[in-house]
Amino acid sequence: MPNKKEPMVLLADDDSSSEDDQPQSNTKLTPANDDDDQSTSSSIDQADGDTNTNDTIEPAFISDGKYRNKQRCLVICSRGVTPRFRHLLEDLKTLIPHHKKESKLDASKNDKGGIGAAVNDIAEIRGCNSVLFLECRKRQDAYLWLGHTNRSKGSASNGPSAKFLIENIHTMDELRLTGNCMRGSRPILTFDTGFDNDAKPELQLLKSLLVDVFGTPRGHPKSKPFVDRIMGFYYADGKIWVRNYQIVEEHASNAKEANVEKKLTGSDLKTSLVEIGPRFVLNPIRIFRGSFGGTTLYQNDQFVSPNTIRAENNRNRGEYYQDRKKSQKKRKERDEAIVVPEDPLGSVFR
Repeated sequence: MPNKKEPMVLLADDDSSSEDDQPQSNTKLTPANDDDDQSTSSSIDQADGDTNTNDTIEPAFISDGKYRNKQRCLVICSRGVTPRFRHLLEDLKTLIPHHKKESKLDASKNDKGGIGAAVNDIAEIRGCNSVLFLECRKRQDAYLWLGHTNRSKGSASNGPSAKFLIENIHTMDELRLTGNCMRGSRPILTFDTGFDNDAKPELQLLKSLLVDVFGTPRGHPKSKPFVDRIMGFYYADGKIWVRNYQIVEEHASNAKEANVEKKLTGSDLKTSLVEIGPRFVLNPIRIFRGSFGGTTLYQNDQFVSPNTIRAENNRNRGEYYQDRKKSQKKRKERDEAIVVPEDPLGSVFR
């Protein structure tokens, strides 16, 4: 029985047709004669062997390199952001070539629908299906919203959305790292194994949101057809640590190092990572079913509000005076409790 034929694998950049559309082989099979049975069977076996060797698996679809994944991300911030947060937002815009920028949002939570309704309306007008909203409170706390928006009224693709507290912010200008990459290049998004944990489905949902926001679609007019950087998302201590690296390929200084590198990696080039920036930490707060609201799908029980931390610090600072007075009183009582005995030879030399 002949072996079952497997489909062929084509690269995403390859526009050629599959092997089934090409001639099978140049081998010619002669008519079956009594004298040529053995030669015919050997030629058939050779043709089958060549077919099984060259056949591979076909992908689900073959990309033609055109801009078909119409992903647009709205990048917007609230009014009253500090210069530090504004510089972080500018760095995020450089990392997201498919973004649509908008001026600062001047909406109040007391308005009809709140801030979320205003952001959804702007995203609908600009034709965006995802949003990155940086909200600043008390000019010292930065909250990041990531989510999907409904591009048309009545669309079922409204949501989900997630809210984070941004901590440990370091912008590109502040770090001044040596890494550099082409502006508008497409990144490789890497996630650690914690995002694939079946016991934490909220991380899988956050992973899909991060991919939709930071993943540059292929063929976007403002993107470059190069991949020279990596964005890493690492889950540790209940938070998501975000880093951005440049992929550096260096030639070996001599033939010996090139030979060793080729044995290890299969290439003469030495690949390394150099950090570009920015760097920040996302502390998850809550995940909503809808866009900027709706049913709560996940809530972080370990999250502590910055207001609570500041109130506790102020409360401790108010007790400094009481502690100082208590220590002075104890010192005075200790000095009074110390009684020096009378020296019997104290009056001899008077």
